[in-house]
Amino acid sequence: MYDVIIIGGGPAGLTAGIYCARAGLKTLILEKSFIGGQAALTDRIENYPGFPDGINGAELLSLFEKQARRFGAEIKTETAEKIEKKGTRFNIVSSGGNYGTLSVIAAAGASPGKLNIPGEKEFTGRGVSYCATCDAPFYRDKTVAVVGGGDAAVEEAIYLTKFAKKVYLIHRRDRLRAAEIIRERAAKNPKISFVWDSIPGEISGKKSVEGISVVNRKTGEKTVIKCDGVFVFIGYVPETGIVKGLADTNEKGRIVVNRQMETSCKGIFACGDCTDKELFQVATAAGDGAAAAFSASKFAEKAKGSS
Repeated sequence: MYDVIIIGGGPAGLTAGIYCARAGLKTLILEKSFIGGQAALTDRIENYPGFPDGINGAELLSLFEKQARRFGAEIKTETAEKIEKKGTRFNIVSSGGNYGTLSVIAAAGASPGKLNIPGEKEFTGRGVSYCATCDAPFYRDKTVAVVGGGDAAVEEAIYLTKFAKKVYLIHRRDRLRAAEIIRERAAKNPKISFVWDSIPGEISGKKSVEGISVVNRKTGEKTVIKCDGVFVFIGYVPETGIVKGLADTNEKGRIVVNRQMETSCKGIFACGDCTDKELFQVATAAGDGAAAAFSASKFAEKAKGSS
């Protein structure tokens, strides 16, 4: 029987693990894919406090993991499939077995949003990607298109210029949503060409991506951009299926929590990108994780005292 089981090993989950384990709780972190989550795929994180020159995402999250393990958190690469409420206790059904716990912290994060256009699914892994850090080296001296206008899209477009000879940045509006400092860097980069007021229509090719069609929202004009790869960065979809039927979610599918990171189900807490919030950053995820751990710790200690 664990005191707390944390579902998700990204910044929020690892921070929660650090705080829970350091508080002396028997702590298990379940991560279905790779430790660090989406943040670990970021080439450069410049706004996390303590690193004035920036730090590679994988490097930063490896430090999170090391710290969690140092305090005694157990970490397993398994998929948490279901939370079962057993009276005042919980049972986590995982791909690796069943685990009993006094409390649960949902920190499963979010997965990349999809365009849902013809060719996207067919060419995923054959020219369509959702991770520049993972796949950019495959496009050395080639042409790629990036879809999106937020921080992630623009940062990844800039990163891609280290490899690709040309990067088209496709955005549905006439102005990027990214932070000003990032917009300025992109504007000064000679390898980046902006495709404004345009939405993608279809990704085409034979064995791999050969182009993407876009439609101008103002004129209706359709254009085909010849490229060897398409990188999609249009936001993320929260991973909240694990709490379905137990905790409330909002209209966007995000878990509703209060300031203590408590959900509508007593004993289940949530933090990070799977929750109802506005700012999705490593720093805020870490803060959420600390708050969730504090609340879960109090809950678990009270549960042990009443048993």
